[in-house]
Amino acid sequence: MHLAVWSGPRNLSTALMYSFAARGDVAVWDEPFYSSYLTRTGLPHPMRDSIMAAGEPDAGKVIERLIGPVPWGKAHFYQKHMAQHMLPDIPRDWIMGLTNVFLIRHPARVVASFAKKREHPSFDELGFRQQADLFDLLVAGGKRPIVVDAADIKADPEAALGALCDRIGLAFSDRMLRWPAGGHPDDGVWAPVWYGQVHQSTGFEAEDRSLPPVEGLLADHVAQAMPFYETLYAAR
Repeated sequence: MHLAVWSGPRNLSTALMYSFAARGDVAVWDEPFYSSYLTRTGLPHPMRDSIMAAGEPDAGKVIERLIGPVPWGKAHFYQKHMAQHMLPDIPRDWIMGLTNVFLIRHPARVVASFAKKREHPSFDELGFRQQADLFDLLVAGGKRPIVVDAADIKADPEAALGALCDRIGLAFSDRMLRWPAGGHPDDGVWAPVWYGQVHQSTGFEAEDRSLPPVEGLLADHVAQAMPFYETLYAAR
């Protein structure tokens, strides 16, 4: 199985990647298009030069690997994608041949968390619009993309992951509920900046039910994101 998991930043995406990697039969690739994204946009992300140097800047070559053989002798290939990395000129036809999952999270949680690392993000850095565009593309192509909300995983990891595995045709393993602290060998080079909290974790942790406060530009981003989030939430 080639499993493309589409999220935005701060969506529980790294923890979910660790969960699938912990099975033992799944190869993972952390944000395949990040180098290409920074090369094309010039955005001043933390560790920008290191990320561009470590990754593949040619989106076409990235796609060839994504649809190619499963690496490292594993049975399945988990691809952790940031939807905002899919810039308009990157082809999308290859996505139709993959099993696609959309990982969503309430915009207030995403925005508040992302702003701790990048103080004044643009709306398009958050991935909500691009997630919805990819979802619509798949639906228009006759596909039934799967949507899972990060809050559901945190509330009951075994039930949520069991349902997800059932939908994608993969047997659930309770190994998905725990992983070693300290990160994963296939983390991107940006892990020291972005993955501090998940590196301390060994499993999914319960979430505070109250939403974090946001104001100013961040509140505007949340308001703009809500229709995209609600559309995908209705399909979860």
